[in-house]
Amino acid sequence: MNLIPRLFDPDKGEVLIDGVNVKKIPLKVLRESIGYVQQEVFLFSDTVKNNITFGVDGVSDEKVFEVAKIAHIYDEIMEFQDKFNTIIGERGITLSGGQKQRLSLARALIKDPKILILDDSFSSVDAYTEETILKNLKEFRKGRTTIIISHRITAVKDADFIIVLDDGEIVEQGTHDELIELGGVYADLYQKQILEEELEKM
Repeated sequence: MNLIPRLFDPDKGEVLIDGVNVKKIPLKVLRESIGYVQQEVFLFSDTVKNNITFGVDGVSDEKVFEVAKIAHIYDEIMEFQDKFNTIIGERGITLSGGQKQRLSLARALIKDPKILILDDSFSSVDAYTEETILKNLKEFRKGRTTIIISHRITAVKDADFIIVLDDGEIVEQGTHDELIELGGVYADLYQKQILEEELEKM
C-alpha cells in the first residue's frame, strides 16, 4: 500500500490511478487525495482536536465532530475531562489501541480524501465496533475509492472486488459470493471466523 502515496516507488512495473502513473501526479496533490490509516498509529502530545485536524487548516468544530462520529470515537471523547481539548500523551499513551486507531481514522476522514486506504486499521477494535464503523463509512465512501486490507472477512465482504493473498501471493480474487462459491482459501477462512464468532457468543 505504500506504493500508492509514493512512500516507496516500485523497482519494476507502475502504479496507476485512473490510468495515470502516480509518478506523473505532483506529490503534494497525490498525498492530499489519499487518507491512509495504518495499523501502527502515530499521535502527538497535543489535544484530541489537533491530532484529528493535523495537516488540515480551517476545519470547523462541526466537521471534527462529524468525522469523530463516523470513526465511532465521539462518545468516548465527550467522556474525557476536557473533551476534544484533552491533551493525549506522546504517541497516544493515554489511549487504548482501539481509540488510537479510531482517532487515526478520523484524521484521515477530515481530509475528505478521494482514496481511503484502511491497512488492518480495525485490528484493535472488537467485531461490533468494526461493524459500526463500516456502517458509518458506507455513506462517506460513495464516489470514492476505498481499499481495505484486513484478516477479518467482515471488513471486506461488501467490497466490489476482493483479492486474497496467501504468503504474499495472489491466490483468489472476485466478489464475496464468488469466493464463497469457489470453496477455497477465502471460503475456509470465512467458515472459521463464523465459527469463532459463534463460540464467543456462547
